[in-house]
Amino acid sequence: MSPRRPKGPRALVALGALAASAAVWGIGVERHLYTVRHATLAVLPPGATPLRVLHLSDVHMAPWQSRKQAWIAHLASLRPDLIVNTGDNLGHPDALRGIRAAFAGFRGIPGVYVHGSNDLFAPQPRNPMRYFLGPSRRRIEVDELDTDTMDRFFTETLGWSGLNNASARLEVAGVRIDAFGVDDAHHDLDRLDLVPQLASGLAAPGREPSAPAALTIGVTHAPYRRVLDAFTDAGADAIFAGHTHGGQVRVPGLGALVANCDLPLDQVRGLSTWQRGGRRVPLHVSAGLGHSIYAPVRFACPPETTLLTLLPRTDVV
Repeated sequence: MSPRRPKGPRALVALGALAASAAVWGIGVERHLYTVRHATLAVLPPGATPLRVLHLSDVHMAPWQSRKQAWIAHLASLRPDLIVNTGDNLGHPDALRGIRAAFAGFRGIPGVYVHGSNDLFAPQPRNPMRYFLGPSRRRIEVDELDTDTMDRFFTETLGWSGLNNASARLEVAGVRIDAFGVDDAHHDLDRLDLVPQLASGLAAPGREPSAPAALTIGVTHAPYRRVLDAFTDAGADAIFAGHTHGGQVRVPGLGALVANCDLPLDQVRGLSTWQRGGRRVPLHVSAGLGHSIYAPVRFACPPETTLLTLLPRTDVV
């Protein structure tokens, strides 16, 4: 009779095999499983025409990612009324050609965007375990990206409005929208003092005051609490954010392990509510479409974009 093998080594072998399988799935398969999520949000005035908002975030484009470029390009067929881009479009110093290929079909569709840190600074290798110690921080010596050329493509070619510590008023399918946003809050580039308070119906700089908008939205890359609080105080009817990657690696049944900011972990992906004082504002955080080229993995958190249908408040039972 042969002796039994100790249970400890067998358990370690099984655990190792499970971890290897998860890594193969996350690196080789799931990070390419691009997904369109659908959601509805009742934030428009009674009787308003429903709007379709495509929320893009965290593309982290690299020049060789032709599959991602083609998939994003096909999103124009969804025919959104408005695009909200919450940053981190660039993932490589030579990413602009891929961004142009992916986004060219959005030309003429109203849109707004803000910067994430990866629209400003090139990605760097980073120990993923450091995310458990708190939000990551940029190193002092980094390569800056060609943000100005990206901005010109977004504003001049696509016709989008930049909301980096700025505001804009848009007419979208007959609905007047006030939008305001901040530059990358993850590296303290948000200047809330420069953002007009649109809740009172202030016109854009240099224009005469006009009627209040039907909808006011706040847009940020990184959903830090200070920004969400300020947007709520400013009268936002809905807030859009990215940055978190939904945790990027999630534990089934448990969820995200990190947020890379001070947002509660149960709010790092999808629709939730941000409450401050007596106001409760819908918050949509996109898990994004990409990842750093130095961390090419997603697990239980496929890359995504969301098509939100905005409805009149009385249209939802």
